[in-house]
Amino acid sequence: MAQSTKYLIVASIEAYTGKSGTILGLAREFQNKGFSIAYSKPIGTCFKDQDSNPKEADVQFIGEALGLKDAQIGWPLVSLQRSAVEKRLKQEDDNDYPGLLKKSLANIEADVVILEGAGTLWEGSLFGLSILDMATTLDASVLLVARYHSPLLVDSLQSVKLTFGERLAGLVINDIPTQELESTQALIKPYLESHGVSVLGLLPSSRLLQSVSVREIARQLNAQVLCRSDRLDLMVESLTIGAMNVNSALGYFRQGQNKAVVTGGDRTDLQLAALETSTSCLILTGHMNPQPLIISRAEDLEVPILSVDLDTLSTVEIVDQAFGKVRLQEKIKVGCIQELMAKNFDLDRFVRQLDL
Repeated sequence: MAQSTKYLIVASIEAYTGKSGTILGLAREFQNKGFSIAYSKPIGTCFKDQDSNPKEADVQFIGEALGLKDAQIGWPLVSLQRSAVEKRLKQEDDNDYPGLLKKSLANIEADVVILEGAGTLWEGSLFGLSILDMATTLDASVLLVARYHSPLLVDSLQSVKLTFGERLAGLVINDIPTQELESTQALIKPYLESHGVSVLGLLPSSRLLQSVSVREIARQLNAQVLCRSDRLDLMVESLTIGAMNVNSALGYFRQGQNKAVVTGGDRTDLQLAALETSTSCLILTGHMNPQPLIISRAEDLEVPILSVDLDTLSTVEIVDQAFGKVRLQEKIKVGCIQELMAKNFDLDRFVRQLDL
């Protein structure tokens, strides 16, 4: 391993803060500056208990998006699936995971090896792979990604600084509402900087990054695609329920852009009304096929129709939970986050801090 290799762990206080997106944007910026990049995700988080394949989809996707070779990718050493946790608790797993981590990265040659942490700072502690464990093992710097909730965000961030000290190389505050950008820049950033936290990026909210592809919705609902299976890459920004009379529905439907409309399979009037507005897909509940005229109109307008064997409430709950929590595996999102990072992240300052 080259002596000049720098290890950088991208971490978060809570899950779904945008670590993967930040990595994609940051890595591309490094590459544009001429630095070679490698990527590792020591703790797997996308496993099913019956899945023994360590090459989880997120790792594969990031590697492909960044044009990395297999030799530049570090695959998960362990997952947080129940069987692995129970085995460790029973002391049937005595692997030295910090040692395995060092070994897994020993032959990776890159200017910067970016490691993606688990959902929180402390996940992985059972295996000696918490953020602090890995930072100590690799003598790594830590870049923290935090999702904006309120100005009280500073409480948590100051605690992180106390925990990591000089290892905390910087902070990215993500998903900042437009109306909060000015106060974040004028109040939160100067305060944190005065307390030793380098605020390297302030990323505004993006409707696109919070959106979900029709393909992902279909997967999560285990839905049957009735038409336009070639348009499943359309993005859904909002969810609307069609359960009122058609006159009220038209005004309601016009308020949403790029939406998914959930309605009963027998509500032909609402289905037609939805198709006449900005709709990315129709989700028909009750496992009832729509009238042929609906299929024909949807085909003409290039709107996929999904049929689910679920009631409306269950359908809405599943789709609603997906917004903002879908793994970053749509190419359009990759371009968006890379553009956000290019505009809003101080890479030159970060390069100096990492002594690259």
